[in-house]
Amino acid sequence: MISIAIVDDKQIVRTMVKEKLYKAVDLRVDFEANDGKQFLEKMRGVEVDRLPGVVLMDIEMPDMDGIQAIAVGAILYPQIKFIVLTVFDDNDKIFEAIRAGASGYLLKEDSSMNLTEAIRNVVEFNAVPMSPAIARKTLQLLKGYDSQGSVAQGVPLGGNLLSGREAEILKFLVEGLEYRQIGEKLFISPATVRTHIAHIYQKLHVNTRMQLIRLAYKNKWI
Repeated sequence: MISIAIVDDKQIVRTMVKEKLYKAVDLRVDFEANDGKQFLEKMRGVEVDRLPGVVLMDIEMPDMDGIQAIAVGAILYPQIKFIVLTVFDDNDKIFEAIRAGASGYLLKEDSSMNLTEAIRNVVEFNAVPMSPAIARKTLQLLKGYDSQGSVAQGVPLGGNLLSGREAEILKFLVEGLEYRQIGEKLFISPATVRTHIAHIYQKLHVNTRMQLIRLAYKNKWI
């Protein structure tokens, strides 16, 4: 049985997806979330042996969008397959999702058969399922260019995640500086640095400096 999580800010869409999966006896929807932030918060309370095998993730959502959630989730839960399920089929979104760690990219208009087969294939064969419309757009991405013909960059940090001061501290953390050294550079106390770091960990849903460093390098935030 393949356990599935659905992340979408619209209840009607989550219901539609569940209806598409209803007849598949080997697939089970275990939980839903309204956005990336709620998904990561819910995941904290899930035991390791109860984690979903596949997460169907929308892109445009409040608080934390799907690409940001995949970027964090792929680091924290490398055993999970993230499949984007969205209405967007532009090159930039495809590239950002793949860079973030998505294992597949499907459109919400895809049939029930395409969706269920995509889930099975990504789990059983480590496949990279894509809607036909998406597959036609991947050639340019595979050559390492974005939709404007420029060399593609990593997933941006996003102004709605970290403040300017938090981004500064993130850079110093990745460089290996201790709280006291960061405080001296920014003319703030070590206690204030510690508070900022606690906020960074909370916003990015990480628990250790190593997870934070891996996340920063993976997405080229620094």
